[in-house]
Amino acid sequence: MDRALKRLDKIHTRLVETVEPLDDQVVAQSPAENQWSISQIHLCLVEERVLDELEKGLARPPRKLRFLRTLMPTSIVAYRFVRVKAPKAVNPLQAPAKDENIAKYNAVRNRLKELCATHGENRLRQLVFKHPFLGEIHGVATISFVGYHELRHYKQIREVLKQLGKN
Repeated sequence: MDRALKRLDKIHTRLVETVEPLDDQVVAQSPAENQWSISQIHLCLVEERVLDELEKGLARPPRKLRFLRTLMPTSIVAYRFVRVKAPKAVNPLQAPAKDENIAKYNAVRNRLKELCATHGENRLRQLVFKHPFLGEIHGVATISFVGYHELRHYKQIREVLKQLGKN
């Protein structure tokens, strides 16, 4: 779990350092029709939903996955050539302002790290998270998924900036 948390911190820092200096207009600008602006990229929505599901899972009795299910590579979500339509629940209806988005992103990350510190790796391995693409994964793999999901969207942000001529 330490590796997953270090990856989370690393990508979190890269995302914030990339977005924070941008002007609000750039963050809100869509590069093309039917493409998300930087402010619409759903990092907080996904991480909040994951946190809610992890908390629900921790309230249930421990459950172990079969060994083969534990081998699902969460790193696959970082690759942008595999396109997956986001579930409606994590599509932003109204994108928040940049500073609000960053503050919320930081707060959600702190909650996730607190959950990990409170419950520990062993307990997180004994809860099951149902991911719409990956299927059932345990809690530590879910933490890993969040990091790879953010890496995917970091790449997306870089693409948006390139399309806008800002990178």
